[in-house]
Amino acid sequence: MNQETNHHQNATLQQRIRELAAKKNAVILAHNYQPPEIQDIADLCGDSLELSIQAAQTPADIIVFCGVHFMAETASILSSDKRVLLPKADAGCPMADMVTATALAARIAQHPEMPVVTYVNSTAAVKAISTICCTSANAVEVVNSLEADEVLMVPDRNLAAWTASKTGKTVHAWPGYCPIHDRLTAEEVIRQKHAHPEAFFMAHPECRAEVLALADLVTSTSGMLRHARESGGTSFIIGTENGLLYPLQKENPDKTFYPASEKMVCLDMKKISLADVAACLDNLSGEVRVPADIRASAYEAVKKMIDLSS
Repeated sequence: MNQETNHHQNATLQQRIRELAAKKNAVILAHNYQPPEIQDIADLCGDSLELSIQAAQTPADIIVFCGVHFMAETASILSSDKRVLLPKADAGCPMADMVTATALAARIAQHPEMPVVTYVNSTAAVKAISTICCTSANAVEVVNSLEADEVLMVPDRNLAAWTASKTGKTVHAWPGYCPIHDRLTAEEVIRQKHAHPEAFFMAHPECRAEVLALADLVTSTSGMLRHARESGGTSFIIGTENGLLYPLQKENPDKTFYPASEKMVCLDMKKISLADVAACLDNLSGEVRVPADIRASAYEAVKKMIDLSS
């Protein structure tokens, strides 16, 4: 298919999606790692939790979440009165799958006094048996808010290690990780730093400790967008999933962004197409609804975090 034909098909689909969304009172959310054409069609782009919070505040009846399964679940937790649709049912998260509610319950039974801080990149069932949730942006604040001297952080060992380095508490890490961020090596970062000595290196806390040690700033995707926007710098190396390069460049056309590694691509985040979004709206398919009992407990863990941050 040539580029012109593809562009025409995309424009037709975008028009169809806009018409369907207006007709069905739907809001379309896209995570920062989604393909450019999906980000362009969205009403709101951002990280998973900020999107769910914003969607809960909209008058929409339907939320179409262009992301992965746990994100749609979080939207369902915060918007039980809305219908949440995930355009591609098999868009999952390998890290979220590295902890199950059964395995976590067994660990809690061994240390019932230890609070469980669960990263929002987890299933609703895991959130439901957690003390409080956290994001990559507020993990240190969340851990410091707890009275206990020891906490268990689930499921990302790299975020747990980063948080432990920033707090005086003992942080026990679940052995999970994001395969995309965990594959970035210090050697790759050093190569990019040598190639672009003027560039400011921003890394996501899901990266390994030796990568974070090289960073000028360790922050979430929203933090990277904010820093690039507000910084006087003009050249940046980006240590997160490469989908973030699109909104960074779009917001800052006069600045230059380099991926820390070309292999930082999450295939689950690239599964949703414009055709999937159109079909999902047309048929109201791909509904994600968290069962009421799980939702109530998961909501408490998420709400505690939101209340702390606000």
